[in-house]
Amino acid sequence: MAQSYDLIVIGSGTAAMVAANRMAAAGKKVAVVDYRPFGGTCALRGCDPKKMLITGAQVMDDIRRMRGRGVATDGAHIEWRDLMEFKRTFTGPVPGKQEKNYAEKGVYTFHEHARFAGPNTVELERSGPIEARNILIATGARPVPLGFPGEEHLMDNEGFLELDELPRRIVMVGGGYIASEFSNIAARAGSKVTVLQRGERILPQFDGDLVGWLMESFEAAGIEVRLGHSVEAVEKTSDGYTIRVRTKDGQSATVDADLVVHAAGRISDLESLGLEAAEVERDERGRLKLNEHLQSVSNPAVYAAGDAAGTGPPLTPVSSHDAKVVVGNLLNGNKHCPDYRAIPSVAFTLPPIASVGLGEDEARAKGLKFTMKSERASTWYTARRVAESVYGYKVMVEEETNLIIGAHLVGPHVDEVINLFGLAMRHGITADQIKSTMFAYPTGASDVGYML
Repeated sequence: MAQSYDLIVIGSGTAAMVAANRMAAAGKKVAVVDYRPFGGTCALRGCDPKKMLITGAQVMDDIRRMRGRGVATDGAHIEWRDLMEFKRTFTGPVPGKQEKNYAEKGVYTFHEHARFAGPNTVELERSGPIEARNILIATGARPVPLGFPGEEHLMDNEGFLELDELPRRIVMVGGGYIASEFSNIAARAGSKVTVLQRGERILPQFDGDLVGWLMESFEAAGIEVRLGHSVEAVEKTSDGYTIRVRTKDGQSATVDADLVVHAAGRISDLESLGLEAAEVERDERGRLKLNEHLQSVSNPAVYAAGDAAGTGPPLTPVSSHDAKVVVGNLLNGNKHCPDYRAIPSVAFTLPPIASVGLGEDEARAKGLKFTMKSERASTWYTARRVAESVYGYKVMVEEETNLIIGAHLVGPHVDEVINLFGLAMRHGITADQIKSTMFAYPTGASDVGYML
């Protein structure tokens, strides 16, 4: 007879952890299933370890910019193996900590593949069937299939974050967060990096003017960005790989590399779950059909959260937020809906680029009346202090309400400063109220008043 639970969580990342812990704290019997080490993408294979590697790259960039300004640079370089070992001091203990946490809270854990066997039943590859009143899909995301010959030769983001040696020539296929961040890490560590982006610019999620300013730092780091280049095939050669591309004007070209990295985006990881057996419907793009409560429209026993749900931006805070919404609905009935207003997003390039709220084109398309301040602020103290030439902003304030509707920043400290704009936008703090606030000086935040 199948073991029975109040909730089965498939996955063990941020959304899974938050949901399991909250349900257990409410006295519910919970099982967590994941065939991979517990911890999920962000803690083990994504944002946290990535930013630890970026720390090393940041130091090298600081040294480059301060050369001739009081900092001697002779011999400074990244020891890749040591940097990776530093990263593992964080990622290594994570699965054990999660296991201990679950054991202390009475959460049952299974390290095996899970597949639906019915609307309320999950079949485990070794332990057999288990069933629950509700099941939460929190399986995260996987690299999007690329569909060209030789795509099996590409290393995904997880493989890159485990490299013991950094190859001399690296090609990034794609132009989003992964390509932009990884190229900055690899270039500062000594690799020759080429980014192949089929679109008209990289980082299409961010303001085009600010991305244009950011490209100067890519050039300074020796990162070659080829726009309008679509990959047609990747071939294994005797000394690496040859990437065949088609340019936007129809010309053929090739690029040689020692490593080719998949950096062309990710999609919800759902294919192995056997959703048909659970009568969980998907739309024409393969995404789960969910109602406003993150509940399957075809099987009310099933909910989803985070990247698996795909309803909000693919960011770690969204996964946590989704999980809280799901738990509220499981405990109190469907009374809660996710609120994705004013969620900041950051690409941890060098320097970083950040955004929250509407873009300029979006605001104009909505017919909003707003004032906009935009400036290349390289002469401001925040930039001059660290000898950074890339610093600027674009901020929009609605005329009638004096509320900020969009903020876009690039340069030193913007990964932190963007949170002030997010706070103001989510809680209705006006531009005038922010300008009347006295921030510590000199800090990145002390520039905010001048941006409004």
